[in-house]
This record gives sequence, structure tokens and C-alpha cells, in this order.
Amino acid sequence: MNSAVFELYRDEPPQAASPLAADVPLSIRELTVSYGEKPAVLAVSATVPPESMTAIVGPNGAGKSTLLKAALGIVPSLSGQVLVYGKPLSQAMHRIAYVPQRASVDWDFPTRVIDVVLMGLYRELGLLRFVRHQHKEKALACLHRVGMADFAYRQIGQLSGGQQQRVFLARALAQDADLYLLDEPFAGVDAATEKAIIDVLKSLKAEHKTAVCVHHDLSTVTQYFDHVLLINVRKIAEGPVASTFTEENLQKTYGGRLATAHIDELKLPEPQR
Repeated sequence: MNSAVFELYRDEPPQAASPLAADVPLSIRELTVSYGEKPAVLAVSATVPPESMTAIVGPNGAGKSTLLKAALGIVPSLSGQVLVYGKPLSQAMHRIAYVPQRASVDWDFPTRVIDVVLMGLYRELGLLRFVRHQHKEKALACLHRVGMADFAYRQIGQLSGGQQQRVFLARALAQDADLYLLDEPFAGVDAATEKAIIDVLKSLKAEHKTAVCVHHDLSTVTQYFDHVLLINVRKIAEGPVASTFTEENLQKTYGGRLATAHIDELKLPEPQR
């Protein structure tokens, strides 16, 4: 199935949808993405629970970021279905906020921090992009929430990597979404920024929002997240961290390459009996 046909298929309303489908923030069914002849994601299905913090975990090249981008329609998919709160992506984009990998952004673009956050208010600003006082106040409030209000009128390129990541999180907060998708939000940031980001994500959960993060640091999965999706091109396992983030599933995900000493450092949940 080519990507054009897939897009038409994905935008069709689901047949015989569950009555609870509207409560599910993100439902992925048999999603396949290929770069050339090699599949990057192969028939992956996943269901993100509402009001959860979900980690997508796997080795380098496992398709973690590709899965997230395909779910958003940023990269084309060969087959599969994506539903956001029970609706096709095209009908639910207003409920999603996305934070891309920092490395994928052109930080030399000459713009101020507050202007970056105001980009998250594009639906409120309308076609004329007329910024009113209340829009600036909202942008400043989002910057304050991530500890960056004092940098509002700095050039974005003058900030450190961790500060830039906070600004992009503030832009996502400005969208006032229900589902937040973040691609490696903790990669290459300092400890203070990591704490600031996780505190904001936990506060979003307390506000009945849902967060999904591509995550690479196995040592913080049990501390930060309550739901996990383990993939290595295919889905290996999915479910609550307490029952899914196990040594057996991790070894399957990483091809048995995790050393025993490293496993012991992870403080995995005790096996359920």
C-alpha cells in the first residue's frame, strides 16, 4: 500500500470503534514505515492510556522517533491506522502538541524566545498573526512554568541546549493540548533542565493530560513513567512499567546485549507473583 492510499485509509472513520475509543489519547494499529526496502517500523500496534506518562524505549535504530513521527503524519507510512481520541489525525491535531528533537531544529534562525512560544498560539492568532497583550501574557506564563521567563527577549540561538529545550516545551504548553508527544526531550540537557521538564510533565498528568516520550535513559524509566512501549522495529512489549519493564523484555528489546551489571543498576520492579 503506498503512502497516498494509506493517508486516505487513515482518515476514514474507524469501523466498529469501541465505545471507549474517544477516551484513548493515541491508538496505533499495525503501523509500518519503510526507508527504501528496509522497514524502520514493522506492524507496530500500541495503545496509550489516558492521563499517563508513556516512554517509547529501544536501542538506537529501533524506530522510536520514526514511530512518533509516523503517528503524527510527519513521515509517510506504508500501512496502518492512527487514531487520536478516537478520531483520525486530521480531525484531532488541535489536541496534540509536539516537541521535536532539539538536533532537528535550526537554532541559527533569528527569532526571540517569546516569539518561539507565540508560535504555539497560531490557532488563537489566526491568519493575520496579530499578537495582543493577552497572547504575550500567556506566552510569558508558559515560559515561567519552565523557568525561562527571564529569557523571553533573548535570541533563541543565544541559549544553551537545555534552555532551548525548555523553550520548545513552553511552546507546546502554549497550545494547551491534551496529548503531548516529545521526541527525546532529555537528550543532551543538564540535570536542572531534566528536572524542570519532568516536573512539568508530571503536572500535566495531574491536569488529566497525557504525555508520550521517546526515551533513551533506561535508568530513569521507573522513576519518570508509568507506561512503557518497548520496540526494536517490531513491538516487543507494552504495558504498565511495573509489569512490563522487566529484564526479560529488556533483553528481548536489546537483543540480549544488556550486561547483568547494567540490569542490576536499573532497579527494575519486582516480578509480580
